[in-house]
Amino acid sequence: MASTPSKTGIDPKLIRQLADILNDTELTEIEVAQGELHIRVAREVPAPVYAQAAPVAAAPAAAPSAPPAPVAAAPAAEAAPAPAAKSANAVNSPMVGTVYLRPNPDAENFVKPGQAVKEGDTVLLIEAMKTFNPITAPRSGKIGEILVSDAQPVEYGEPLFTIV
Repeated sequence: MASTPSKTGIDPKLIRQLADILNDTELTEIEVAQGELHIRVAREVPAPVYAQAAPVAAAPAAAPSAPPAPVAAAPAAEAAPAPAAKSANAVNSPMVGTVYLRPNPDAENFVKPGQAVKEGDTVLLIEAMKTFNPITAPRSGKIGEILVSDAQPVEYGEPLFTIV
């Protein structure tokens, strides 16, 4: 890198080369130190934009005399306690990322419902920022239910599986 430094002693070509490296490698920051000179080049990565599907209107009832609201409300009332019951035994996601139930696409799942696990056994992976993080059983027991599917995005605190 033979170029003329500016009046401040900083080589503009070096800055451009570092910026090109950021773009080519998808890095967000590079820091270089040479003697007393320290250069840090960083870029802000825009947050992904998530689109939500618009709610779909319910189809009109065939018989206008039959009230559909009480019928729809009863199953919803029954479904509400189920997540509360699961939460006592649920293991929640410690991070935002994408769940993988197996170590690679050709392998079997780490665990299946009903399978015994020991504390520390890997149950699934969560990929976050191109890093695969093993999610382990916090206690010994049996896998009750796996609450997520393979390659599903998850949020922090979202229930992943239950141990009974």
